[in-house]
Amino acid sequence: MTQPVQQSLDRAAPQEHSVAARKLRKVLLATGVGHFVEWFDFGLYGTLAAIIGLQFFQSGDPSVALLSSFAVFGAGFIMRPLGGLYFGSLGDRVGRQKILATVILLTSGATFVMGLLPTYHQIGITATVLLVITRLVQGFAAGGESSGATTFLAEYAPDARRGYFTCWIDNFGFMAFVAGSGLVFLLTALLGEGAMSDWGWRIPFLIAGPLGWVGLYLRKHLEDSPEFLAMAKLGKKEAAPLRTAVKTAWGALLFCVGFVVIKAVGHWTLQTFMPSYLATQMHFSKLDAYAITTIGLFGIAILVPFMGLLSDKYGRKPLMLAGCGGFILFSYPAMMVMANGNMLSAVLAMLMLGAFIAAFDGACSAAMAELFPTRIRYGGLSIAYNFAVAFFGGITPWFSVWLITSTGNPFSPAFYVMGAALITFLTVMRAKETAGLPLKR
Repeated sequence: MTQPVQQSLDRAAPQEHSVAARKLRKVLLATGVGHFVEWFDFGLYGTLAAIIGLQFFQSGDPSVALLSSFAVFGAGFIMRPLGGLYFGSLGDRVGRQKILATVILLTSGATFVMGLLPTYHQIGITATVLLVITRLVQGFAAGGESSGATTFLAEYAPDARRGYFTCWIDNFGFMAFVAGSGLVFLLTALLGEGAMSDWGWRIPFLIAGPLGWVGLYLRKHLEDSPEFLAMAKLGKKEAAPLRTAVKTAWGALLFCVGFVVIKAVGHWTLQTFMPSYLATQMHFSKLDAYAITTIGLFGIAILVPFMGLLSDKYGRKPLMLAGCGGFILFSYPAMMVMANGNMLSAVLAMLMLGAFIAAFDGACSAAMAELFPTRIRYGGLSIAYNFAVAFFGGITPWFSVWLITSTGNPFSPAFYVMGAALITFLTVMRAKETAGLPLKR
């Protein structure tokens, strides 16, 4: 090869690398911002569950109203498997990018409508029915979000850095809860608890409208993933990806379900159940409860990318096992620490639990994507992820409140978390290490 040609190639290589890096950052931003919007919308309900219970249900008992509110929260999860089946199949047949643009529009629209709903005191039981319908629409759309975003990023990321890039999905998700919880905290501080309960709770939901349009714009201007485009070019798309996944990938589906058990329970315990738990059982003011939750979730969001880097360097299994082990050993003590009424202690306990879910999340998204071949990845992930989240995660807030009221033990939700962590721990022990390997095709 002549020297001028070699020099030209040497100059082109860094330029190509720079272009690829910029494209990957664009994909990460668009996918992450869209995911942020999705979970900002979804998480607001959990943060404001106590207020929603009083606004949309007839009950003189705040505990009963909270149980009713969490029951409706769980109803949204019933639709997640259906949404996962629908959007997962489409994602493997028509592309990841188109489906991700659709689901963000549905979720943000439903959340915006929730901010406009009349209350039970205004139109009676009709208000409750309308609330349930909006939650069902949110749940249906969410069935295509997490599995689709994980698939999309995994198929763009370099093999050696897949854990790092895919874990940003969880980072943006936690930042969405931080934003939602922080906004509720700020509004409560500015308006007061009375005004917040009367009308201020509507403001965060209404913000979902413009946020949704931002996410939609970013996602509509992306190319589909290289893995999907290459598969489509070779004519290897599955006509019935869900059927193929169920017939040929039982092992991957079961491992994925096992991975998601603690992910679902841990997420919804810290993100959704904890604000009400701190206020109703630990006797913190609502303002303090929102502050503790916000600080804890922010700490998780900071830790997740570092855990993703560690999962690329040391493997998925060590990080996932460490997260599960932490929940098994320290969930009950952490809740006992929260009970002493000291805000600093509660924050530290929340951060400790957060470190365990951060360790798990840093590896889990990549580990799930690495279980499935490209032709059924979106659908396979959607089936396993959404059924596990619906069954284990959707009932977490309601079941936790039920455990407390049934046993009289304010720390009893810890047993549910510990049981979920044990299931996932045993699953991860049997899984193969996949860090650094090419995606299955």
